[in-house]
Amino acid sequence: MTISMIDSASGMARVLTAEEKDRADLIREIWAPMAGMYHFIPGGVDMATVHQQNFGFRPDSGAIEQVREGLETLVAADAWTRVEKALEDGATTLASADPGVTIPDLNVLLVLGDPTSTHFVDEVQGISGFGGISGYIAITVWPSSCVLERLEAIAVHELHHNVRYSPGGVVWNPQTVTVGEHVVAEGLADVFASELYGDVGYTHFVRDETRSDDEVLAKVAGGLGVTGMADFAAWVLGDSSAQLFGTEPVGLPTGAGYAAGVRLVRAYLDATGTTAAQSIHTPAADILRIALPRLGLTADAAH
Repeated sequence: MTISMIDSASGMARVLTAEEKDRADLIREIWAPMAGMYHFIPGGVDMATVHQQNFGFRPDSGAIEQVREGLETLVAADAWTRVEKALEDGATTLASADPGVTIPDLNVLLVLGDPTSTHFVDEVQGISGFGGISGYIAITVWPSSCVLERLEAIAVHELHHNVRYSPGGVVWNPQTVTVGEHVVAEGLADVFASELYGDVGYTHFVRDETRSDDEVLAKVAGGLGVTGMADFAAWVLGDSSAQLFGTEPVGLPTGAGYAAGVRLVRAYLDATGTTAAQSIHTPAADILRIALPRLGLTADAAH
């Protein structure tokens, strides 16, 4: 496996010192090595739009000075080296747990998010990660003390997703994939990060009360069979994200799917004596079939 860390520190510095009219093109240059994520879209996509969709800092923002300070903070935290080392360690752990696992070469992008976005800064607390397409990991952050403490955990969370959905692993079909698969994947990735880094492994925008709320668990369990990605924000990320993305809320707090996923995965791992690293390719239906009854939930939610 080869990890290619994009030099986005230099790229963002160029954006921040450029005239406003040139910033969008410079953002496209930063994201250019990630264009292969969208190989399935005829003609590709505008990577400046992708940057915005990932909560990236806005080139026309009045908060450029904030972004400049954020960049200085990330550089001072040695963020790029830390992410790369975490991915190396995570890959070693996965290969040890399952010698047959295929770990792809990775293009990895770490960028600053938009400090003017209330949803990004307050609701999801400065983190947006995407690792679901084999060979690519994009991490958008606002470098709060919590995010900086969790950098390694954030990276290996996305690595677990990436390997799960790489060739030889689980197939993610956008039309037929279930909420159950997404919830289980988030649970596995969080537990994997905790296997490596302890409690900081758990996604930090999930409130403690959400993690232990049996009503939240039961509500998510009732949606595990929902298919197609259109409604996933509501079931996994919660009502606030659903409203932001223009989908119908279902009455769940932020990060509900992560909280439920961790409880489901923990129940499965406790029953089977396995780890999240060993279970990277385990089908969600297998995990749910064992986990749901142990949590007092009906198994038919797995289908």
